[in-house]
Amino acid sequence: MSALGALEAAGPAGPEAALFRPLSAEDGEQQPAEIESLCMNCFRNGVTRLLLTRIPFFKEIIVSSFSCPSCSWSNTEIQAAGRIQEQGVCYTLAVSSRQDMNREVVKTESALVRIPELDFEIPAFSQKGVLTTIEGIIDRAVAGLEQDQPTRRATDGEVARKIDEFIGKLRQLKEVRSPFTFVLDDPSGNSFVENPRAPRRDEALLVTRYRRSPQQCALLGLQGEEGDTKPPDAAEDLRDEVLQFNTNCPECNAPASTNMKLVQIPHFKEVIIMATNCDSCGHRTNEVKSGGAIEPQGTRITLRITDPSDMSRDILKSETCSVEIPELEFELGMGALGGKFTTLEGLLKDIRELVEKNPFTLGDSSTASRSGKLREFLGKLQEITEGKAQAHFIMDDPAGNSYLQNVYAPEEDPELRVQCYQRTFQQNEELGLNDMKTEGYEAQPASGR
Repeated sequence: MSALGALEAAGPAGPEAALFRPLSAEDGEQQPAEIESLCMNCFRNGVTRLLLTRIPFFKEIIVSSFSCPSCSWSNTEIQAAGRIQEQGVCYTLAVSSRQDMNREVVKTESALVRIPELDFEIPAFSQKGVLTTIEGIIDRAVAGLEQDQPTRRATDGEVARKIDEFIGKLRQLKEVRSPFTFVLDDPSGNSFVENPRAPRRDEALLVTRYRRSPQQCALLGLQGEEGDTKPPDAAEDLRDEVLQFNTNCPECNAPASTNMKLVQIPHFKEVIIMATNCDSCGHRTNEVKSGGAIEPQGTRITLRITDPSDMSRDILKSETCSVEIPELEFELGMGALGGKFTTLEGLLKDIRELVEKNPFTLGDSSTASRSGKLREFLGKLQEITEGKAQAHFIMDDPAGNSYLQNVYAPEEDPELRVQCYQRTFQQNEELGLNDMKTEGYEAQPASGR
C-alpha cells in the first residue's frame, strides 16, 4: 500500500474530514497517522508515522517518520503530494560563512545537488526527499560514502584511500574555510533553499526557473509536449471567440474548465488570457501569455508612484518580467507569480500574499527578528498601496512583453519612463535565443567529391 493510500485508510472518513491541514505552530489538532510496518534493519515490526500537510509555497507534502523500538533504527523523509510545477527551478548559493550552512533546504527526490569546486554531484532519484540544511545534505553524502568503506578497504585499498580523501574534503566544506558553490537543480520545481533576508533580495542566492527538457520530462513521467501541440490554422480567427478546454483544478484536482481569449491591449500588443474556475472548491485563477514574439530589445519600465490613482493603472506582467521596489529593497524574480493581467494595486496585493506565505517567516521556522522585519516590510507596502507613501515601481522584462498603462496616452506620462535595452548573453541564454537560428537554416546542397 502506498503512503498516500495508507494514510487515507487510517485517517478520518467522510466529506467533512480534511485530508490536508496547514502546517503552523498554532495548529494543535493535526495528528499523524501511525501504521505498523516492517523494519528493514532488524526485520521486526516498527511504527511509521505519516502526516499530510500543506506548507505555504511548497503546497502539499507527505512527512513520514519510521522508528523501530527493537533496534532503535529511524528514518525520516518527505514526499511531494502536490502537482509538478510548470517550470523547473535551480538554486545557486555562494556559501561563504557558517551561517550559510544552517540554511534550511527542501530537497525532493527528483532534485540534483552539485558542488562544482569538488566536482561532486548527488544525482536525481538517488536519495529520498528530505527537509534539512546544507550541512545536513553534506552529512548525508558523507554517511553514504562511508557505508561500504570497510568492504572497500579489504578488497581495493587504493579506491578506499581516494574515497577517504574525498570524504575529508567534504568535511572541510562544513568549516567553510574557503567559499564554495551549492547548486540545487529540481526539474519538478518543488525544491527550495531558504533566503534568511526575506522578503528582501539575497545577493548570495540566485534562483532560476527554466523549461524542462524532453529528457527531464521523461524522468518525471510527463508526456512530451511536441506531440500534444496542434498546428495552428491560419484561416481561423480567434479574436472574437472564447475557447474552452477541460483541465484539473490546481487546488482540489477536480475537473474544471479553462477559458482562453485573444485580447488586444490598446497601445501595446495582443495577449492570451486564460481563466480557470472550479465549481467544486470555488478556486479561481487567471494567467496571461504573450500573443506575439519576443521583442528585439528588452524593456525596463519605471513608474514613480505619487498618487492613489496610480493604483488603478493596468499592468501586464509576463512570466519573464522581474519587479523591483528600491525603497523597500524588494525584488521579485522572473517566473514568480507567473503572467498577470491586473492593476498595480492587484499586483501589490499578490506580492503581499506571496511574502506572507513564505514558510520561513511563519510558524516554527520563524524568529523574532524575521517576524519583525516582515511586519515592517508589510507595513511599508501597505502604505504604498494606500497612496500614503511615494515609491518607484520598476518592471524589467528581457523579452519586452510587459506593459504598464500610460494614463496620458497617446501623450507622454511624466511619471512613467520606458527604456529599451540590448539583452546580455545570459538573458538571451535564459530565453533560449542563443541556440535559435531563424536565418540561413535551409539545408545546404551536398558538395560533390
